[in-house]
Amino acid sequence: MVKDETYYFHQTPNDLCKKLIDTLPIKEGDVLLEPFKGEGSFFNNFTTNTINHFCEIEEGVCYKTYKDKCDWVISNPPFRLEDETKGKRVNTFFKLVLHFAPLVNKGIAFLGNDSCFSTLTPARLKKLEIEHGLFLNGYVVCSIKKWRGRYFFITLTKNKNDNIKYLEGNF
Repeated sequence: MVKDETYYFHQTPNDLCKKLIDTLPIKEGDVLLEPFKGEGSFFNNFTTNTINHFCEIEEGVCYKTYKDKCDWVISNPPFRLEDETKGKRVNTFFKLVLHFAPLVNKGIAFLGNDSCFSTLTPARLKKLEIEHGLFLNGYVVCSIKKWRGRYFFITLTKNKNDNIKYLEGNF
């Protein structure tokens, strides 16, 4: 597939990816997946003592076809993709978290903006907890000069962080 307006890539700075990966509790032998490789900023910073996989639509490997279990999914995913049912581009951050949730043994770490972070509503966090045993475990706040606003490296893991809570209901 050729890059076009729908699949425009925002390449994450290489040095930032290294620092973000270093915040994760990755162990030797862990299986890592970068489902939106782009030019490889995250993937190229995975260590050599892990088993590293990637998907990249421009290389003929679509994330939708990856079905193997892995320990970690780590990426700067596309924030907006075409929704076939609605015929327009929509925020896909939570949809992508749900897509990968059944595949991970340890966690998902996605870089996103404030709109992505806002998709993690109390109802959705509960759904992740009940259906997939995933919990919001933390985030790293960073600035990327060439992009707008703050970015959050959001980590969801199989380990609950009792310092992060959510309140159900609307007040």
